[in-house]
Amino acid sequence: MRRCKDRGFRSEKNRARHPDDQIFTTFIGRKAGEKEESRRKTPVICIDPADHGEEIYETLTGQGLVPEVILLTHAHFDHIRGVQALQRLSGAPVYCYKEEKELCEDPDKKTDLPPTGTPITVQPSAYLSDGEEILAAGLRCILLATPGHTKGSCSYYVPEGGFVLSGDTLFDHSVGRTDMATGSQEELLRSIREKLFVLPEETIVYPGHGSETSIGEEKTHNPFLIENTDIGSL
Repeated sequence: MRRCKDRGFRSEKNRARHPDDQIFTTFIGRKAGEKEESRRKTPVICIDPADHGEEIYETLTGQGLVPEVILLTHAHFDHIRGVQALQRLSGAPVYCYKEEKELCEDPDKKTDLPPTGTPITVQPSAYLSDGEEILAAGLRCILLATPGHTKGSCSYYVPEGGFVLSGDTLFDHSVGRTDMATGSQEELLRSIREKLFVLPEETIVYPGHGSETSIGEEKTHNPFLIENTDIGSL
């Protein structure tokens, strides 16, 4: 269990949309009381700083928030392009699932290229294991290994908050693409059924792109899971 600062379990979730795409940087944390807010900044967890790390940091600190931990669901450029700047400014450690090490660090393994054509890599502070807990910003996040979109894709479940951050594994009535490096359609479907669909049906799903949904909604109406159709949305 990786312990940062444990300060309770009331959660607040926000998403910052980047203007060039439906890409979100999510930050979560316990909502501070009025007296607490007046004394110091409120810590938050940032998930997948997609781009513009400086702007993310300025937006957060401008709202009295400070990144305590940065979590990655996978290492595609549209989820990590803002990591370096955000980590430099905040000093927050970066964590990722251990099976994503290759795509995090090796530019020769990257098939997801930004418009510049130059692979983007990242060096996490530590690699975590399936089921490992991250206690930070007053929240308990459980890493769920959900390979398929990439070999090391993962989701983060916050049981006390009743939500899961699914990265590019599960979307609103869709699922992640599997045609890039280390992707597997078979693994993706297995991950969703065995790791996400076992969560309570009322669990809110916050994906890396698009609208939020729920586990119950996707179990009942997601055509890719019902019909096992060929995949790929994002």
